[in-house]
Amino acid sequence: MSIIESSQKRPRILVVGGGYVGLYVAMNLQKKVKSHGGIVTVVDPNPYMTYQPFLPEVAGGQIEPRHVVVSHRQHLKHSELINGRVLSIDHASKKAVIAPVNGEEYEIEYTDVVMSAGAVTRTFPITGLAEQGIGLKTIEEAIALRNKVAERIESASNMTDPAERKRALTFVVVGGGFAGIETIAELEDMARHLVSLNDRVQQSEVRFVLVEAMGRIMPEVTAEQAEWVVEHLRSRGVEVLLNTSLADATDGYLQLINMADKSPADAFYSDTLIWCAGVMANPMVRSTDFPIEQRGRIETRTDLRIKDANGDALDGAWAAGDVSAVKDVTGGLPDGTCVPNAQHAVRQAKLLAKNLYAARYGVGRIKEYKHKNLGAVAGFGKNKGVAKVVGIKLKGWPAWMAHRGYHGMAMPTFERKFRVLGDWMVAWFFTRDALQLNNLDAPRTAFEETAKPKK
Repeated sequence: MSIIESSQKRPRILVVGGGYVGLYVAMNLQKKVKSHGGIVTVVDPNPYMTYQPFLPEVAGGQIEPRHVVVSHRQHLKHSELINGRVLSIDHASKKAVIAPVNGEEYEIEYTDVVMSAGAVTRTFPITGLAEQGIGLKTIEEAIALRNKVAERIESASNMTDPAERKRALTFVVVGGGFAGIETIAELEDMARHLVSLNDRVQQSEVRFVLVEAMGRIMPEVTAEQAEWVVEHLRSRGVEVLLNTSLADATDGYLQLINMADKSPADAFYSDTLIWCAGVMANPMVRSTDFPIEQRGRIETRTDLRIKDANGDALDGAWAAGDVSAVKDVTGGLPDGTCVPNAQHAVRQAKLLAKNLYAARYGVGRIKEYKHKNLGAVAGFGKNKGVAKVVGIKLKGWPAWMAHRGYHGMAMPTFERKFRVLGDWMVAWFFTRDALQLNNLDAPRTAFEETAKPKK
C-alpha cells in the first residue's frame, strides 16, 4: 500500500497549487489539522513556491535564483506533498484526479478543497509568438533571460555582419504593466553593465523596445507617475511605443501595428522577445464543477468559500488568489473584484486558513475578506523606481528603497528574507552578477564529447 493510499481514510484538505495561497494555507493549517487526525495535501508540479515580484531582479542579476523560491519540503514538513497536477475535480463526490510528475494518474478523496492554482501567462494567437517568445512567470524563465541577454551581447561582440549584430542586440518587451516595466528596466541596467565590460560593443548599439497596446503604462500608479516612468525609460535609451501591438513574430521578424488604425508601425528583427502582457487564471479551474465567471475565475464569496449556482456557500470548497473572483469592498478591478496581486493573495490565504479551520473544526469564527490596497512599488534597477504608498507618491531612490523594503518583508519565511537581503548587500558592494552560464539545457555536453570513442 502506498503512502497516498494509506492516507485516504484521513480527513483531507486538498490544496490545489503551492504558490502564495497554497503555501500560506498549508503552513497555517498543517499542524492544527494534524492534531485533529487529518492531513493537508498540497499538489503542485514544482517542489517550491516562487516569489514572482523578484523575477525581474533575478533576470537582471541582482538576486540569486534559488533565493526567491521557497522549498515545500523544508517548510511544509507536516503536510502531504505531491509533485503533480490536479487534472479535474468532482466536488459533488469530493474527488480529484491527480497526474504525478512521474507515474500514472490516480484519484483521491477530500473533505475540503482549496483552489489556489494561481495564474498563467496570458497570450494571444500571434504567429511566431510561441516559437520566439519567452515569459517571465517562472524562475526558469528568469534564469534563461539572464543567460540570453548576456549571451547575445557577448556573441554580438564577435559578429561582423551589421544586420546580424543589430538583431542580436535588439531586446523587446511586450506589456507595459508592472512586470513588463520592471523587466525591461532591470535587463537594460544589466545590459549597460555588460557592455561596460566589453570594449567590442558600444552602448549606442544596444536597443531596448517596450511595446504597449494601451495609451499609458502601469495603471496601478497615477497618470503623472506613469508619464514620469516613460520619460525615465526614454532617458535611458529605451524606446517606449504606446498604442502599439505585436502583429507577427515569425522567425524573429517582429511586425508592429498601430492600435488606433491597425496600420503598420514598425518592423525589425530581434532574437529576444519577452512577453509580459498580462496573466489569466489557471485554465485547470475549468476542469471542475465550480461556477466560473467571465474572466475565467471561480465565483468566490467574501468569506472565501466558493459559491454554488444560487450564490450560497458550497460545503468544503474554498478559493483565493488569482483563480478566485472575490469582491473587493474597497474598490478593485472595474468589475469590483480583487486585483490579482501578491498583496491580496497572501492576506486572503491567511484568512482562508482561519475560516476553513473555523468551519471544519468550530474553532474561531468565519470573517469576510476586506483589505484596502496600500499602494504599489516598482524597481527599475539600482537606485531607480516609482511608488505610491498610502497616497504618497515617490520616485527615484526613495521609491527603490520602498520597493525593496516592502518585498523584502513580503518574501515568505525568515530564511529566504535573509538570503535575499544578503544578495542585495553583495550587489551593493560588488555590483550585479550578470555572469552567463553555458549549456544549462545540455549539461552533459562536455562529458559526452570526452566519452565519445576516439577515431
